[in-house]
Amino acid sequence: MQKRVGKGVGWIGVGAMAAVGLCAAAPAIAQGTAPAPQAQVGFERRTQLSPQEELAEADAILSRMDQAAASVRRQLEKARQGRDVIKSLCLNDKLSQVDVAARSARDRQGALQAAVRRGDVELANHEFTILTVLRQRAEQLGAEANQCIGEEVAFVGQTVVVTEINPNLPTEDVTSYPPLAPTIPLYPPTCTSCTQ
Repeated sequence: MQKRVGKGVGWIGVGAMAAVGLCAAAPAIAQGTAPAPQAQVGFERRTQLSPQEELAEADAILSRMDQAAASVRRQLEKARQGRDVIKSLCLNDKLSQVDVAARSARDRQGALQAAVRRGDVELANHEFTILTVLRQRAEQLGAEANQCIGEEVAFVGQTVVVTEINPNLPTEDVTSYPPLAPTIPLYPPTCTSCTQ
């Protein structure tokens, strides 16, 4: 059923009835008498590792972080040998951040080992999650270190300046200046926005 209500207001009917129907169905869904709509989540939960598996994976995480630090350190040494100050500064910053993440990961590995010895699975899972985040940060820093740009990218090659003089230029000075006129103001300009 549709009813026209005044000029410019529009049509009221099917849309309003659908809204009323949804409002009436909401209490039924909340009380459990009607089936709730199914929703899908866009991510999956990671598989749960045992505490011993988390310890083994923590060793692998630290090994990967050490490899990332070694790679950035080699790039830094190469940039320093090439006396590339810009790239050295960038790589030094990334290496410092990777080292901080690795130190924190070693601390977290110790806390993970202590939690496993006590049998505290919840704390062990927490420490392992932080280790995983630190590994991801170290990998990101390694990727950023590969993108550090140095001085050699800024300059393509040796700069050569070639000067050409037009042979059709006159040999004598033909510059003409306007006649000298008294253009020096006799009085200082008036102030339009001065406050005294």
